[in-house]
Amino acid sequence: MTTKLPERQIVELEVQVQSQLSSFGARLKQLRLQRGWTLEELAARSSLSKAFLSRLESGGRQASIAAALTLSRIFNVSLASLFEPQLEPCVIVRGSDAIEKSVNGLKYVPLSNAGHFFNLQPIKVTVPVSRRGSEHYQHDGEEWIYVLSGVLTLSLAGKTYDLKPGDAAHFDSRLPHRLIANGKRDAEVLLVASPVSRPPQTMLPQVSQHRAIPMLNLLTFNPPDEMAAQPRRATINFNTRLKTKTTRRQKL
Repeated sequence: MTTKLPERQIVELEVQVQSQLSSFGARLKQLRLQRGWTLEELAARSSLSKAFLSRLESGGRQASIAAALTLSRIFNVSLASLFEPQLEPCVIVRGSDAIEKSVNGLKYVPLSNAGHFFNLQPIKVTVPVSRRGSEHYQHDGEEWIYVLSGVLTLSLAGKTYDLKPGDAAHFDSRLPHRLIANGKRDAEVLLVASPVSRPPQTMLPQVSQHRAIPMLNLLTFNPPDEMAAQPRRATINFNTRLKTKTTRRQKL
């Protein structure tokens, strides 16, 4: 008997696969440009077609093991390093490259493909007037939303907040929340999510990770033991310091 995965898990897996493809393509393009090669030159060196290499770099094609091995040999790097995403000082997302996706009745466009190197997830979200259901979502972190157009109602922990264009809201996403479009047109918002939030003044119980939009492979912050431990206090032995001073005076 085959068990069918929930739609939310399928979407999250698709996002992870696409992130891996994008990382491989970005790494491949970086290595090629570092050597000053064109796609034609890399194709001639690797015996792989220019069209295939172009799709690899754009993340539209998955490399076979044979192709990955060939490329690692051409660039003289380890196979593993081809799949390691590289941190760029500035990530640019062109409007022409943005791809709209749909999940849980929402339409959204990721505004960063930085992967897990950064802790913010900026997204442009369209909340359709026709969105059905009343399901609320809650997960670790915090969210900030800014209304671009339309009229939006934020349902948060049993309360509702009506927002118009130019209004913003910042809230703890561990609280049950849902975005609702009011009026005759869809609502468009900028949403910035972060899976890490500062310890709140009032401790909330841990919640299950139930997101309307899957997290895009962001960094999960786990403080090291040294940070989690209580800071050490320096202890000064004043008797030792006085004794040292006295000894020095006797010598003088």
